[in-house]
Amino acid sequence: MSDSKSTVLEAATELFGDKDPSAVDRWVAADYKQHSALAADGPEALRQLVRGLGDGFRYEGARVIADGDLVVLHGTYYGFGPDPLVAFDVFRVDADGKVAEHWDALTPRVKDTASGRSQTDGATEITDADKTEANRALVTEFAQKVLVGADYSVLTDYISTETYHQHNPEAADGLDGFGAAVARWAEQGKNLIYKKVHKVIAEGDFVLTQSEGEFGVPVAYYDLFRVADGKIVEHWDAIVPVPAELPHANGLF
Repeated sequence: MSDSKSTVLEAATELFGDKDPSAVDRWVAADYKQHSALAADGPEALRQLVRGLGDGFRYEGARVIADGDLVVLHGTYYGFGPDPLVAFDVFRVDADGKVAEHWDALTPRVKDTASGRSQTDGATEITDADKTEANRALVTEFAQKVLVGADYSVLTDYISTETYHQHNPEAADGLDGFGAAVARWAEQGKNLIYKKVHKVIAEGDFVLTQSEGEFGVPVAYYDLFRVADGKIVEHWDAIVPVPAELPHANGLF
């Protein structure tokens, strides 16, 4: 396990498992930079957030991806509001081994999905560590050509036509399921518009992209892809509206 991954897992366990505000002193950098819409900047705001977690709060992790100093947690928060929230959390760990920066995307959990798959189930074990850079390159090119460039004619160059497991609540499995969802969204005035890819985080067969764009309103897109044999075979995501105001000046990205 990488140092960054172990740091984030231990920090998250103490902060959100044990709900221990003093863990901020052990794990969080003094210049901690916050991008979440849920908290102000700095370690003291994080301490206050942890202090305010109720007895019903818990986090259920699904997968962890580490790429250099960046670590992604994908899972579900319970008690962080009235309904469970599926979340992507991205942490940056500094050279001193402290959590120094955080981005996130939280979206309501949907019980009945088009594919019958949940927003967090599916493959969790990271494989193909030797293919990390090839998979990063594939997803980066896909994001630029298909997502940002909106060239759907090359979709099958990147997504498997045999196996494509979909975890977006409104899309069924396969390319046909994705196409039907895109058409349905367009009828609702919610075209998938990707303007800029900010991060591509990869470990083995998993690659996460963090992007900004529009989906009827300005949004943050977090897309997690699993790659096998040079094609995307599984997809999880969160599409989160960009708030008009944030409790800090750092932006969502």
